[in-house]
Amino acid sequence: MIDFFYEDVAPIGSEEERSTWLEDLIHNEGKKPGKISYIFCDDEYLLEINRRYLEHDYYTDIITFDYCRGKIVAGDIFVSLQRVKDNAKNVGTDYEHELNRVLAHGILHLCGYPDKTPEQQKIMRSKENFYLEKY
Repeated sequence: MIDFFYEDVAPIGSEEERSTWLEDLIHNEGKKPGKISYIFCDDEYLLEINRRYLEHDYYTDIITFDYCRGKIVAGDIFVSLQRVKDNAKNVGTDYEHELNRVLAHGILHLCGYPDKTPEQQKIMRSKENFYLEKY
């Protein structure tokens, strides 16, 4: 079950469609959807989460807290819509495309894909692109 929550930001729209797409992603990875919460917010809200829980003092577009057990995918995924919008401009894509990339990115982390090394980043980007094509 995928839920969407908002902290002083406008709703993203197409929640049901995106939820179905993300659940399909999970099934395609050989996993089962559990309780997944997306919390959409602004830069300052996510910066505070980053400082408080990860002891990082910088802006980011997404933070994923993993509560998976076995093949059950579960977690809290915080997304700064402000940062997504800025990143879309910086990479020359539209906001909706970048938002979907970030949504998939969080789920892929929960499915076990890290992105710390260049090789891991390459695999993550390939998976993101694969699932973006399916949206």
